[in-house]
Amino acid sequence: MALINVNPTRMELTRLKKRLLVARRGHKLLKDKRDELMKKFMDLIKKNKELRQKVEAMMMDVHSSFLIARSVMPSEIVEESLMFPKQKVFLQASIKHIMSVEVPELKFETTSSDDKDIYPYGFAHTSGELDSAITSLSKVMQYLLELAEVEKSVQLLAEEIEKTRRRVNALEYVLIPQLTDTIKYITMKLEENERGNLTRLMKVKDMMIEQSRRKSRS
Repeated sequence: MALINVNPTRMELTRLKKRLLVARRGHKLLKDKRDELMKKFMDLIKKNKELRQKVEAMMMDVHSSFLIARSVMPSEIVEESLMFPKQKVFLQASIKHIMSVEVPELKFETTSSDDKDIYPYGFAHTSGELDSAITSLSKVMQYLLELAEVEKSVQLLAEEIEKTRRRVNALEYVLIPQLTDTIKYITMKLEENERGNLTRLMKVKDMMIEQSRRKSRS
């Protein structure tokens, strides 16, 4: 592991120890965030699967009803009946937060709250299968929006999990080992310098004692 290029001084040692403490705290917080994000992510994955299965089943019913309607009604009557939609849909997009991640929140409103006010045609020349298709299509709208919301949330959480994972790995396998090894190196250098200073002091003391003895003899 490469050492951080610093001067082996006590000031640098104190600074690096504080930095190591912050790095370890940050590592723990990021690991906790990653684990919680994974929990939220798995919950959304499960919800996404259930919603997709439900939407696909409902869309199959809509498709089947339209096919039956086209088989029992002339094509021009079907196209004319659906030419001018009766309801307008107003989509509202906002933002909510999941573990500090901004995810979309989608809601919609229609011009009329009456569930029966969805057929853009009279009932004299249309079949019940077309009514069934329109009803099913109206019901699937909210689930389609919810599915879009959940799938985008899953994508954004996956990106945040990957970012957090890289940060955790960078701290765990790069920065923290670098700081630890550099602190050990500086500590060893300081201890070595202290031993060298002590040795020099002992030599100076021995020299002074020897000089004192010589003076006393003379």
